[in-house]
Amino acid sequence: MTSSILKISAFVLLFAGAAACKVSKDTVTPQTDVPAQFRNVQTTDTSSIANVPWKTFFTDTTLQRLIDSAIAHNYDMQVALKNIQSAQLVLGQSKLGYWPDVNFNASAQLNRPSDNSLNGITANDFLGSKTIDDYNVNVGLSWELPIWNKIGEQQSKARGQYLQSIEARKALQTNIVEGVADGYYNLLMLDEQLAIAKRNVALNDSTLTIIRLQYTAGDVTALAIQQAEAQRLAAAELIPQYEQSILLQENALSILTGAMPSSIIRSNTLGTIEVRNNLSAGVPAAVVSRRPDVRSSELALVIANANVGITKANLYPSLVITAQGGLNSFKASNWFNIPGSLFGIVGGGLTQPLFQRKQLKTQYELAKVDREKTVLEFRQSVLTAVGEVSDALSKIQKLKEQQVVAANRVSTLQQAIVNANSLFRNGMATYLEVITAQSNVLQSELELASIKKGQLSAEVELYRSLGGGWN
Repeated sequence: MTSSILKISAFVLLFAGAAACKVSKDTVTPQTDVPAQFRNVQTTDTSSIANVPWKTFFTDTTLQRLIDSAIAHNYDMQVALKNIQSAQLVLGQSKLGYWPDVNFNASAQLNRPSDNSLNGITANDFLGSKTIDDYNVNVGLSWELPIWNKIGEQQSKARGQYLQSIEARKALQTNIVEGVADGYYNLLMLDEQLAIAKRNVALNDSTLTIIRLQYTAGDVTALAIQQAEAQRLAAAELIPQYEQSILLQENALSILTGAMPSSIIRSNTLGTIEVRNNLSAGVPAAVVSRRPDVRSSELALVIANANVGITKANLYPSLVITAQGGLNSFKASNWFNIPGSLFGIVGGGLTQPLFQRKQLKTQYELAKVDREKTVLEFRQSVLTAVGEVSDALSKIQKLKEQQVVAANRVSTLQQAIVNANSLFRNGMATYLEVITAQSNVLQSELELASIKKGQLSAEVELYRSLGGGWN
């Protein structure tokens, strides 16, 4: 018995030594030809706002509270955390791949064969009984030798999926931070536009009162009253529109933070939020190494490499060692009679797939195609990342130029209203000039608020596109 076990062990070691090698060659992460600088940006500063924690980047206390709540209670974020837990469990299980399967079995069987059957005659002759009893308790072991590095590839795949779930959570958090911040700034813009509409209605009321007095005095016709009233109604119509938009935005922010729809108390106004100057984007190479979605694409290549290794290993022979030992007896009284009831079995089996309708070969070829697709997707993720940063930088630059022009236009039109009202009261300007000035200042003030919000959103977009917001 001992000699047989030694022979089997020697065969196993010899086979394992010859086959314990990697049967596939990994595709390394491709080098990306990223530019040294972002488009239209010339700087040697390698620091990036992406390295700034979000609580430092966003100083508004209300916004910080909203982001905190979203990270803690957003249901998509909670699902992402559960995905990490699931991947961690799979990774932990994969580390046991080198261990054998062990099973315990206990059974008792009573068999009454026919008297004219071979088993019945045998039972009468040798056991002196018409029944055959079989009592068995044993421990069985089955171990597939870790050849062709299949188990190592399975562990590599599980590890990649675990790390990918972490990057997915980071990417989700950056999107949540951007969504909350953009929604909050949109809320402040709507507050500002609502206040502008109300001020314009009040200004129109004052103008309409003067026109009515002039109508009473016979200086103007009823057409003047009608046009002034129409201008007032146009401004008044904006008020319920902005109030509705504010309610919808509050509801959206509440849901994003994992709370029931409710009003949101603001600690700032749009005018008190400062637009930052000279935000540092760093260099494109840093974006590739920091953005969670790009890193997730890189990990996808690790997983794809592992799948290729696993599917190719399936084409090669598998060697399984089995062993079983325990107590066996034909009589219950002798079941635990030791050592008489002891038994043991050791065996080894080699299985080589020959013909399975090309299923294994097809799986291997599909895994290679998927790996090639993963390389392309990684390259695309790098292009997208660099492009998004470039877009955000361009928005910041051009919106700043628009803001300067729009602010000058608002200042000019506000002075024009003052002059138009003064001239109108003194009979040196028509009511049409006053109405036109009021309409122009309303639109220009609304546009200036929209540009200010666009500047703040562009800052948030740059922060997210650089990979900030998850630390």
